[in-house]
Amino acid sequence: MNNTFFKIDWLSVLLFLLLAGLGWLSIYSTTLSDPSNSIIDLSTLYGKQLLWILLSVVIIIFVLSIESKFYERFSAIIYIIALLSLLGLLFFGKTINGQTAWYSFGSFSLQPAEFAKAAVALAVAKYVSGLNVNLQKFKHQISVFLILAFPISLILLQPDAGSALVYLSIFIALYREGLPDFYIWGALLVIVLFVGVLLMGSVLTSIICGLIFFIIIYFRKKQSKKIFKPILAAIACIAFIFSVNFIYDNVLKPHQKERFEVLINPNTNNKSSGYNLYQSEVAIGSGGLTGKGFLNGTQKQGKFVPEQHTDYIFTTVGEEWGFLGSVVVLMLFILLLSRILFLAERQKRIFSRTFGFCVFGILFIHFFVNIGMVTGLIPTIGIPLPFFSYGGSGLWGFCILLFVFLKLDADRIKLGS
Repeated sequence: MNNTFFKIDWLSVLLFLLLAGLGWLSIYSTTLSDPSNSIIDLSTLYGKQLLWILLSVVIIIFVLSIESKFYERFSAIIYIIALLSLLGLLFFGKTINGQTAWYSFGSFSLQPAEFAKAAVALAVAKYVSGLNVNLQKFKHQISVFLILAFPISLILLQPDAGSALVYLSIFIALYREGLPDFYIWGALLVIVLFVGVLLMGSVLTSIICGLIFFIIIYFRKKQSKKIFKPILAAIACIAFIFSVNFIYDNVLKPHQKERFEVLINPNTNNKSSGYNLYQSEVAIGSGGLTGKGFLNGTQKQGKFVPEQHTDYIFTTVGEEWGFLGSVVVLMLFILLLSRILFLAERQKRIFSRTFGFCVFGILFIHFFVNIGMVTGLIPTIGIPLPFFSYGGSGLWGFCILLFVFLKLDADRIKLGS
């Protein structure tokens, strides 16, 4: 532990402390109802969050005190425990807002999906770092996909599509370790085509898609061996385009459809499905350049933004701290993500590097989706802003992810990297 203290990346620790501190100030401002209450009053949300922040220090010390090799050696056992904790929700979980995602202990609840992220990242890193594992080979791709499929399936049964989506961010780490870029480009293409059909309709989208592939095939016509794949891809894309409406009408649930409708036309349903986004944009926009000042947010005081202390916590930043304050918070996140990426890239052990990229991917997707959600750039997906949003499970899960990696980085010389 003494050795770790001197070798740990203190810049990452400082950025974590700043984000957690600023997050608590935002939660305090958002949930304050009686200024006479103590900041450690556990009957208040900000009091509970302060307790969770203090307890996270205990968790961090515990994580850093464990031998680095433990995380690699027992990654499979940790993964199995995480799966069992997710499976147990089907029998012993507490249902909140239609989701059976928590274990309840009196007034205290734990969400195992937040802790399972670290377990899955460890399992993926362990598999990828195994002897003779080559992610260019299909059989190894299937194996690593199954590691992801089990927790994703259990989380979808809760149902919690937002948390399940986060696990797909691990593809960033897999791509770094050699996974063919076909999967990433394929996923992006599916998203673009899906949104394209909703915006322009099936016919126009298929015409545009067909023209693009015609140009690709035309320039490859002298290389007959290279036009077969574009032709197959074009057929698959057009088939998918004409299946989008069926998926939209018969697969997506009503609340999921509403989220896409709000994204496509945010000016509709401002009093129903688009209410959260509309109020979020009003709150952020009303902050102007420098904001209304700490504790002076009128949208917050009127409780116009639902779930403002959790998924929509960034609206408090925009309203009270303005554009400049928002930029500062965004820069802190970008600096932390950049630092994790730098630390991950300097690892020579595949296990440490893969886990570092998993940490980066998970934090990045939370950051990108949450900010994109509150600003109307992407559909509403209920996932928290790391270290910022209210909630003990989320905060502790992110702490475990970050500080396990910082422990691996601190011991990289001893581990042989």
